[in-house]
Amino acid sequence: MPQREYIPRDYTVVQENGQAPSSASTDVTLVSADGDSPFKFTFEALRPGLFRTSFSSKTHPLPPHPSTPRPAPNLGGTTVTSKSSESHKTINLGGVTATVDWSGPPLVSLQLDGQTTPIHRDLEFRSYVADATGIAHYTRYKRDTLHVGLGEKAAPMNLSNRNFILSVTDCFGYDIYRTDPLYKHIPLLINATPEGCVGIFSTSHSRGTYAVGSEIDGLWGHFKVYRQDYGGLEEYLMVGKTIQDVVRIYADLVGYPLLVPRWAFGYIAGGMKYSMLDEPRASDALMEFAAKLKKHDIPCSAFQMSSGYTVAETEPKTRNVFTWNRHRFPDPEGFVAKYHEEGIRIIANVKPYVLANHPEYPKLVASGALFTDPRTKQSGVARLWSAGGGESGEGGHIDFTSEAGFNWWYEGVKALRKCGIEGIWNDNNEYTIPDDDWQCALDGRPSEFGSHVGLWGRSLHTELMGKSSHDALIELEPDVRPFVLTRSATAGTMRYAASSWAGDNVTSWDGMKGANSLSLNAGISLIQCYGHDIGGFEGPQPTPELLLRWIQLGIHSQRFAINCFKTDENDNTIGGVIEPWMYPEITPLIRNAIKRRYELIPYLYSLMLESHLTALAPQRWIGWGYESDPEVWTPEVMAGETQYWLGDTILVGGVYEPGNSTARMYLPKNDEGYLNLNAPHQHFAGGQWVEIDSPWQESIPLLARVGGGIVVGKDLQTRSAGDHRFPSPNAVEDDYRAVEIFPAQGSGSCTWYEDDGISARPNISKFTLTYSSSEEISVGLKIEGEYVPAWKELDIILPVGEKRSVVNCKRKTNSRGREVFTFVF
Repeated sequence: MPQREYIPRDYTVVQENGQAPSSASTDVTLVSADGDSPFKFTFEALRPGLFRTSFSSKTHPLPPHPSTPRPAPNLGGTTVTSKSSESHKTINLGGVTATVDWSGPPLVSLQLDGQTTPIHRDLEFRSYVADATGIAHYTRYKRDTLHVGLGEKAAPMNLSNRNFILSVTDCFGYDIYRTDPLYKHIPLLINATPEGCVGIFSTSHSRGTYAVGSEIDGLWGHFKVYRQDYGGLEEYLMVGKTIQDVVRIYADLVGYPLLVPRWAFGYIAGGMKYSMLDEPRASDALMEFAAKLKKHDIPCSAFQMSSGYTVAETEPKTRNVFTWNRHRFPDPEGFVAKYHEEGIRIIANVKPYVLANHPEYPKLVASGALFTDPRTKQSGVARLWSAGGGESGEGGHIDFTSEAGFNWWYEGVKALRKCGIEGIWNDNNEYTIPDDDWQCALDGRPSEFGSHVGLWGRSLHTELMGKSSHDALIELEPDVRPFVLTRSATAGTMRYAASSWAGDNVTSWDGMKGANSLSLNAGISLIQCYGHDIGGFEGPQPTPELLLRWIQLGIHSQRFAINCFKTDENDNTIGGVIEPWMYPEITPLIRNAIKRRYELIPYLYSLMLESHLTALAPQRWIGWGYESDPEVWTPEVMAGETQYWLGDTILVGGVYEPGNSTARMYLPKNDEGYLNLNAPHQHFAGGQWVEIDSPWQESIPLLARVGGGIVVGKDLQTRSAGDHRFPSPNAVEDDYRAVEIFPAQGSGSCTWYEDDGISARPNISKFTLTYSSSEEISVGLKIEGEYVPAWKELDIILPVGEKRSVVNCKRKTNSRGREVFTFVF
């Protein structure tokens, strides 16, 4: 792309908000005097740890639809000091000193109290730059430190020394270590160091790039540069001691993760093949799938129904969103009701475009529901995926800034919900529009800066699609939390979508390994109910060893789904599927793993509630909470590929090579150490690398932090306490709880959250089990909140080999070699 950098230099302070430039304010407004079009630069302290900057002009307007609204300043109760000079201003608040220097191009630096150097500093002489229709922002790059975020980027987790495209695409069958871009457009970059962390977040939906230390220049040294194709800059700077401090400030800005219905934490099945079948009919094939689940005693909570249900019955057999193929599904309502009887919810695939042969295409064109091509002054026409892999047809994307387009989608989603479908699967929503100049309708929005999609952003429509799906579900059931699953996402999208996943991954050992990195960066970016297509969406069928390893790993993530489209050379429209029973020799092992997933649901669900309340990601980098341990800042640990925390108690590892039965893991420094949850169940001290035996037909490496505990439930599907809509004999009452504790000499605790699993505005109760141990173990339970669960007693499960008794509790039959005691409260 052409480079046309221009650096405004001659800035003066302007009076704003009735304050004189010399007053002790917490903001700075500057205007450049050089150049044809003056640039305005602003800096403002909004809250402790949160600052806003902008850089704009008439030719480079601020984002017309920022991905988060501008918050009002809130410095109440915070001690603030401010000093100004002719070309310099210093503001100290909340343990951070912010400095703005405008003796040349504006320079912003941020420094934590007690530190001798800034944690963030703009690049001298080249900080805020106009570049053709867009901007660039240059900052200093700290080598050998950790950079994370950006929503979803190729592995490893550490983004340092790399260059990224800030855009999204339909990257079917991507390389998890090389493909860029993927599916998420979230310009949030966090630099983490042992001394503290700083995050930079741009609110623009425009495309761009981020060079995270990958560009080096003898003149400019080591730097980072954020480039934005269109418009001016609005950025938020966030400062804290830890990554979690910054993530919490970011959540205060853009919104906390949504509540997720409890049923979505079970096994979610899928596979494009089923809904593509004509003989047997797709609906019959899916009922047969449900029967096989029962035959093999494998619980299942939901099914992702691919878009084959929308394929036209006659040529050309393309996908027509919000229509039904009545041959494959003669009675949609009856089919959904039968699945409900099996205890399985339907998550229906929808795509935000229509091909020219869609029955409502003429109506949508006439109503202005699609984009406009300025060259033809007609509805924009693009090549769109329509049938099998790599096949396409002509049509147009829904313009969600169009009232007609937004409402058409809204009504379509309502129709699906009225049919009984509970989950909406917003798919193929990357908006790969071919021309920046295509025009948006902008109904009800200001258009003074033009209507072209380059400035407003393709990803804006991903966000608005999420809003339309979300709001339609809310209208029909305002008291039930909606479930929207989205493939593409912006920061704003996650205000409407409860869950996401890593798209169309490939079956490979590297694909399983690299997926951990994507999960960790997604969680940091507030996509915290996230997962992967277990076994791989595209590519060859997994071997028995790879499939079992991937399932063993996948049950320890927030989203556990097996969904795929295995390209078939003989029939590119149907493809192969992964089924839990496809290898009879390991079906019992897969059954056991999935049943363990259901036991873990109370723990996983509690982590979701904690995420909703505090923005704490369920899956965490192993340095999370262990920032004082120097080893977590080494390249191998910062890569984030091979292990992670699930909550604060379980350390999850993996084996990522065929035929290998050991794993190398780092155990962060702590006082009590760790227990191996698999044979030989030994104790390890913290602060060391260890080799863990992990035969593939037994388990992946799993270690528990001594002094912690995890809450568990039944190993089968249970009914959410607040959800009486779809009774099924396959979903029993959720009336059993146990806590697996890992005691040492001394005290420990386990805290978890519960609610009714479905309400939009639930009462959430907090449960804290405390225990102390010496010669015996004693326990206590504290309950806070109004929600009353169905279980009335609590089992205490001790680790294998633990011989001490739990006092004042009744001993029960042991479970998998572990002593169990019942605590009645």
